[in-house]
Amino acid sequence: MTAPVVVAGGGLAGAAAAGLLARAGRRVLVLERDASPAPKICGEFISREAQRYLMRLGVDPAALGAHRITGVRLVRRDSIVEAALPFAGYGLSRRTLDEALRQQAAAAGADVRRGHAVTLARCGDPVTLAVEGLGEIPAAALFLATGKHDLRGLRRVPASPPEDLVGFKLHLRLADSQRSALAGHVEVLLLAGGYAGLQRVEGERANLCLLVQRRRLRRAGGGWSGLLNDLLDTEPHLRARLDGATPLDPRPLSIYRVPYGFLHAASAQDAPGVFRLGDQMGVIASFTGSGMSIALHSAAVAAATYLAGRPAAAYHRHMRRDIGGPIRSASALYRLGRGTPGQALLMRLGAAWPGALALASRATRLSARAP
Repeated sequence: MTAPVVVAGGGLAGAAAAGLLARAGRRVLVLERDASPAPKICGEFISREAQRYLMRLGVDPAALGAHRITGVRLVRRDSIVEAALPFAGYGLSRRTLDEALRQQAAAAGADVRRGHAVTLARCGDPVTLAVEGLGEIPAAALFLATGKHDLRGLRRVPASPPEDLVGFKLHLRLADSQRSALAGHVEVLLLAGGYAGLQRVEGERANLCLLVQRRRLRRAGGGWSGLLNDLLDTEPHLRARLDGATPLDPRPLSIYRVPYGFLHAASAQDAPGVFRLGDQMGVIASFTGSGMSIALHSAAVAAATYLAGRPAAAYHRHMRRDIGGPIRSASALYRLGRGTPGQALLMRLGAAWPGALALASRATRLSARAP
């Protein structure tokens, strides 16, 4: 029997690609390390571009209970700048969204295996994967969709070392008054040495994500509770939002040294037949809300490239053209906003020019269309 196309990772990009390939009649094996639906570190904002891809796959965020978002607030201490988004977005947990995408892939004919992590890739013809619980599996092609986690044998090579940043994500149930105040908005809080994002998702949940320099975490005692107490002492807006809030997760998810700004470049050293999807292709700063649209776009472009019989290198060049601009713009905004002078400038610009936030949103959004 012909070796299947193997998708390593059944999250957003992997499940979307699997569905597209299976609909085209290809034999597809999806290897998802989690045995059941699980949360993922993500801002969980679905932009207009992401919505188009999801609807094409038969996944409707609104039908899944997503919270509609039409405005953005930029917050620095007790100062707030607010603007309308140039589109209506949605907030939806990755636990819910990823599961819906896996189900559509399975319905299209993909073989979705849960609880099986890919631990190693040996690149040749074919690519051979070592898989927990399944042994060695040959792949006609590998769609690498392991998100922010690298696969041994196919690690990303950033142009520069990742910054010393630590990320956290936690779902909470806000007090009724704060849930109402947050409704319809995504809030981006400029912090000393980092930033945070807060928005509602489905049900009574709100998603809090934050990114801080590790030295601040160390000063706060090195753990989540100390950092949260430090933030509540220094950030009046966050303190108000979380007053009376109840954590809905036993502990926050965390991640260290995400290579924001990474953009894979096709080279002669690339393994043939390996298509890098989502964060394995490029990593955009999370405050932009463009990560999910890039993941879904990569799935669509990779599937179309493979189905057309074109090599992975052509796909990587295509994606680099499509996402390079937004990633570079996001990195420039991050560098501007990580220090006190830059944060003050961003707040002044936002207050004096209401269109500034919308312009920043457009600069970091994906403009390329689906193939």
